[in-house]
Amino acid sequence: MAEQRRKMKNGSKILIEALLKQKVEMIFGYPGGAVLPLYDALYDGDIPHILTRHEQGAVHAAEGYAKATGKPGVVIVTSGPGATNAITGIADAMSDSIPMVVFTGQVLTDGIGKDAFQEADVIGLTMPITKNNYQVRETKELPRIIEEAFHIATTGRKGPVVIDLPKDITIMESDAEIEVKLNLPSYQPTLKPNKLQVKKLMEALAIAKKPLVLVGAGVLHADAGKELVAFINKYQVPALSSLLGLGAIPTEHELFLGMGGMHGSFAANMALTDCDLLINIGSRFDDRLASAPKEFASNAMIAHVDIDPAEIGKIIETQIPIVADAKETLKEMLKIEVTCSDTTDWKKLNLSRKKLHPFKYDKEQTTEIKPQKVIEFIGELTKGEAIVATDVGQHQMWAAQFYPFKNEKQLITSGGLGTMGYGIPAAIGAKLGCPDKEVVLFVGDGGFQMTNQELAILNIYNSPIKIVILNNQSLGMVRQWQESFFNERRSESVFESQPDFVKMAEAYHIKGVRLDNPATIEADLTEAFKETGSILIEVMVSPTEHVLPMVPAGKANYQMLGVD
Repeated sequence: MAEQRRKMKNGSKILIEALLKQKVEMIFGYPGGAVLPLYDALYDGDIPHILTRHEQGAVHAAEGYAKATGKPGVVIVTSGPGATNAITGIADAMSDSIPMVVFTGQVLTDGIGKDAFQEADVIGLTMPITKNNYQVRETKELPRIIEEAFHIATTGRKGPVVIDLPKDITIMESDAEIEVKLNLPSYQPTLKPNKLQVKKLMEALAIAKKPLVLVGAGVLHADAGKELVAFINKYQVPALSSLLGLGAIPTEHELFLGMGGMHGSFAANMALTDCDLLINIGSRFDDRLASAPKEFASNAMIAHVDIDPAEIGKIIETQIPIVADAKETLKEMLKIEVTCSDTTDWKKLNLSRKKLHPFKYDKEQTTEIKPQKVIEFIGELTKGEAIVATDVGQHQMWAAQFYPFKNEKQLITSGGLGTMGYGIPAAIGAKLGCPDKEVVLFVGDGGFQMTNQELAILNIYNSPIKIVILNNQSLGMVRQWQESFFNERRSESVFESQPDFVKMAEAYHIKGVRLDNPATIEADLTEAFKETGSILIEVMVSPTEHVLPMVPAGKANYQMLGVD
């Protein structure tokens, strides 16, 4: 009996030990009554905890950490409003397939369903926006549930998993063993491709006159950038990417046509229109890429490689479906030798379109600062090597268009959900995960006002980042749509008054500068980027600039506005 008592531990200590077994590097979170026993266990310091200033910030920071490192983000929030504040971040992670385990506090087991203080139905709320969720009913089940949660979050199509923790589960003692055997017979994601389907794809490539590769985030999740570049080099196939696929192929690569879709390049969108074989690797054909599905790549045979079988055929009819991991599939594709048709003219056409119609802006005017120029020049200052985080809006699209991405896991942005307020905490999470890399955040004046309280983290955890506010004194993308499609009726999209963002930065003990001189903008940015600590750089940019080209919603990719 004495030996058995020595093995007894409360649920909080069991949980910490299980997280250590998963090699968790840090936890993002915010304490509250329902998770106080767990925070008491964290006090011993076995795992560093990052205290954010809001639960939404905690989840976005965990997303940034996960995107930059490839490791799962871990979050702890309390019950009720703590859990509901995390909902937006969980939904964002689900949309972009980000591996994450979120622990939500819950009222005592006996109080569940009785409208107890700070109770919320976390299981009901998160079921549609998680890959899986659990409510722990016995302390001894913690090791198994945590093992399963991390496995599910980080395998197959990655995504968030929620573990709802009644307070008594974290207090009660158990002799549960941390070492558990994983047993999930109903969850067996397919990693290896069907070799006959891969052979079929390569046979299609051999006869194609106008082949094209579409790169999605699945390539990045699979760490398949090296294999992807080897494939397009070997067969000289032009390629484009989705927003979240940026970085898989270096922007400067001769065969890379840029981002496709609503604000994609002319070359990329016309290649989608004209290709006769489209090899989609890890993109889900979302509506920002395929706004008019019936007219999308209408001349092409479609091959779709995706680890999630639910995505294949969901939006675009697919002739060659391959359910598998992108890296494993590309390896198999590289093993098969085929002699391709002469695609010289196709390659020349795409390269000429890329040269004749690049992303552009008015470089001659001198009366206002162009946001595109700011991003382009920062790309030069950082040699295209920085981790780039963005919020959501016009600046996000300009970053996608004008920053010269070189590496995988380099762009930290909210794609599927398009969450304003994402940028600041996600940039901080990325920096905490990759402390030796330079992190640059592009954020608008609208999104900055949603989660700027997370700036408090920067000095506390010695995580310097460059924060670039492109201040156009409006909700720029909303304003652009109103000007383009709503008779210029700018309903509630222009800020008539704004706080002093530089003083806000200084309130958090961060250096702040405001840049408003078009004639000296390059010199001013060069000086600002010499700062070794965190710095907020507010750039007063053109208040009327539009993101172009643009494919209006519901139109085909070739129906672009803003192309010469």
